[in-house]
Amino acid sequence: MADEKKSLLPAEPPPSYEKAVPSPGAPGLAVRPGPPRMPLPLDLPALNMIKGKRVVLASASPRRRQLLAQIGLTQIEIVPSTFAEDLDKSLSAFEYVLQTATQKALNVYKREINNESKGEPALIIAADTVVVSQFGKILEKPRSEAEHIAMLKMLRDTGEHKVYTGVAVMAPLESAKDPGYSLETHVEDTTVKFDPNITDELLLAYVRTREGVDKAGGYGIQGIGSILVERIDGTFDNVVGLPLRATLQLIEKVLAQDDDEEEELNFDR
Repeated sequence: MADEKKSLLPAEPPPSYEKAVPSPGAPGLAVRPGPPRMPLPLDLPALNMIKGKRVVLASASPRRRQLLAQIGLTQIEIVPSTFAEDLDKSLSAFEYVLQTATQKALNVYKREINNESKGEPALIIAADTVVVSQFGKILEKPRSEAEHIAMLKMLRDTGEHKVYTGVAVMAPLESAKDPGYSLETHVEDTTVKFDPNITDELLLAYVRTREGVDKAGGYGIQGIGSILVERIDGTFDNVVGLPLRATLQLIEKVLAQDDDEEEELNFDR
């Protein structure tokens, strides 16, 4: 048991709590507040494996990039997928986001695997988010102001709706084993309830901020759109566009497979 506890300790301890908290300064002296101290990056084997390597996000979403930065992936490369995202809407929301995220990852993998100038990526992360009405209609980004207003009114008037995000994480394998990469996927859903007392005036004012034009369902819960939401049941970051806990687990699974392949190759030699 003592050995197990020792194994959980980092090789180098982080700064003490006293050093981590800024000093209030000497009595009677005004202290100019500095920028907030950033937390230390997560010290995890999977994240350490990809330090300094190409980590590609198959999405132009700034929100997904910001979320990945929270777990230490700050040097991520943006290579948006060119997949048409035109799958049949008769698919279930689960299948729709799962297949779309997978196709996005494959699209970028095929384009970048033989990149002569940058080399192959160590990791590719793709995601797709949709909002699904209470009646099962898949809602993506609004295409006009009129559609945007109608979409938000429908979400307000029909009670709860769900947000589904599919995540696909890929890593090339060292071996030539078909298909040449490891792939792990996950779908997460969160239930969202708008405040039924939201006025049409507020909805119109929100639409005209244009915050929601590039977002599935037409609102951003991490921004002004939070004033529309009464409550959620599930993970907040999933509604933003990327469930972080699940994404980290996928990264660990994919890189573990790659590590296993490398051990097999070394054993065969």
